[in-house]
Amino acid sequence: MSKKLVAFFSVSGVTSRVAQEIAAVEGADCFEIRPEVAYTQEDLDWRNPQSRSTLEMKDLDCRPAIAGSVENMADYDVVFVGFPIWWGREPSAVDTFLTGYDFSGKKIVPFCTSGGSDIGKTSERIQSLVGEGACVDGGKRLGGEVSEADLKIWTEGLKL
Repeated sequence: MSKKLVAFFSVSGVTSRVAQEIAAVEGADCFEIRPEVAYTQEDLDWRNPQSRSTLEMKDLDCRPAIAGSVENMADYDVVFVGFPIWWGREPSAVDTFLTGYDFSGKKIVPFCTSGGSDIGKTSERIQSLVGEGACVDGGKRLGGEVSEADLKIWTEGLKL
């Protein structure tokens, strides 16, 4: 049986809730991807071209510092990576997490939370960040409310 981790970035709590549900269904450990400097409401104002989140998302090479680390990453075979969709992709803090570890030989399963935006080409971007040594699943968009039964159907289909 493979050892699993659910790593997630959440600002509003929606992705955190879904991540905890996935961890419960999969018997996985959890790691919250938290920026060293928490986002304020002003930082998250997508209508402001000078807000922190807007500036970070415009720069594809932005890697904001994150707090904490997964000390035993080598122990995990499967890593679920969850995030809200920002500007059509994963937030820059998730990129910091993904470029901070060696994911060779691991399966990465992205999932996003969004009221309407799809996961798009995020899996391809994640593959480019972690390198060809990892296997990145196509990923899935999950709404804020997802049943345990639906999560089981999805994860069983992944053949982890």
